[in-house]
Amino acid sequence: MIAKIGRGSKIYGALLYNHNKVIQDKGQILHMNNMLETPDGNYTTGQLLASFMPNLASNKKTEKTVIHISLNPDPGDIVSDEDFIRIANEYMTKMGYGNQPYVVFKHNDIDRTHIHIVSTTIDENGKKISDVFEKKRSMEICRKIEKDYNLTPADQKINFDESFKFTPVNYNNGNIKSQIASVVRYLPNYYNFQNLGSYNALLSLFNIIAEHIKKDINGELKEGLAYFALDVNGNKVGNPFKASLFGKQSGLAALRSHFEKSKQISDDIKVKTRTIISQALNLTSNEKEFKDYLIEQGINIVIRRNDQGRVYGITFVDHNTGHVFNGSHLGKQFSANIFHELFSKKEVNENLKIEDILPKNPGVSLRTSLKDDLHPIFDFMIKTSGIISDWGLLDSILLGGMSEDPEEQLFEFNMKKRKKKRGQNKS
Repeated sequence: MIAKIGRGSKIYGALLYNHNKVIQDKGQILHMNNMLETPDGNYTTGQLLASFMPNLASNKKTEKTVIHISLNPDPGDIVSDEDFIRIANEYMTKMGYGNQPYVVFKHNDIDRTHIHIVSTTIDENGKKISDVFEKKRSMEICRKIEKDYNLTPADQKINFDESFKFTPVNYNNGNIKSQIASVVRYLPNYYNFQNLGSYNALLSLFNIIAEHIKKDINGELKEGLAYFALDVNGNKVGNPFKASLFGKQSGLAALRSHFEKSKQISDDIKVKTRTIISQALNLTSNEKEFKDYLIEQGINIVIRRNDQGRVYGITFVDHNTGHVFNGSHLGKQFSANIFHELFSKKEVNENLKIEDILPKNPGVSLRTSLKDDLHPIFDFMIKTSGIISDWGLLDSILLGGMSEDPEEQLFEFNMKKRKKKRGQNKS
């Protein structure tokens, strides 16, 4: 079982993301601990939110007040709802959150059934719960739960270099033709790429480049590919090799067919890659850290810059799914212009949000949605209890800053797109 721990400052976003799964019949509320309950057992996001307000209002200094945990058993494990509840309670108790309000959501929208737990890092006395050695403690708890519930032990993370299927070309080793052949003959069997640029981004990881050749022979245009080896600086070295030397699968016609097939890709695969990239953006502070983090997660990034140093192209090679994406294929928020803005700074500004760079979306604000969603009793409690005297403070507690969970970020981004479309349809 693998536990993923996310921290943030936007509890309403975390609850909304999970509760939206329930509304769409892609999940359910499995369990609530120290939460306010309704007579009929049905909840709005605002009603769930009410249970966290006393804790959140008692500490205005702590920045990351939200903890969002997903517990992921092996896809082959069959876990009953009762065991999921017991596992969630055991995990939260041993992590120090046993007395906290928390809600357990079960997600079943993908083959791998798993649970999400949303809680707050602020206890009832306004103190922040310690996160010292959090990852180590979490791993130890997961190993014990695996034994107690006969779950499949989580595989040890394989180092990216150890799992690599191909060897980069080394010009100094000689026999360049054989070295290139051992890569280009088999890459289409393992990877999907949508154009020659994406193919070359992938080839560059193996110190190879493919050049599109056009020749007019007796009035007839002939096209083909020539392969070159690259040195450590990315410069072409040695003589070119015709694609025909490596078989039809390495030629232009076969690759063009492969390009078209690679465009038939499901959104689920894109989401997996976007999720990891979004997480990298949240957890790193500069370009090197960003690249290193992605490599650890099995993704290479290939950046193209002009002579002035401006990023004009960015490609992600996801070895986990075997897909190569130009940034724009994943969405505007992953385009070259966005990363130029981020990488041109010495450090990524922690306050920089993707939505600050993108054009503003019209439509109903998230704050307005929150006010409309709040249960009348909760709304009355806010206005009369003195806990919160104005909606500006509510914004800072519930909606301040970007969500730390990358899946939530994608959810919020999609919600905004839908609001934009609704606004355009009304006009």
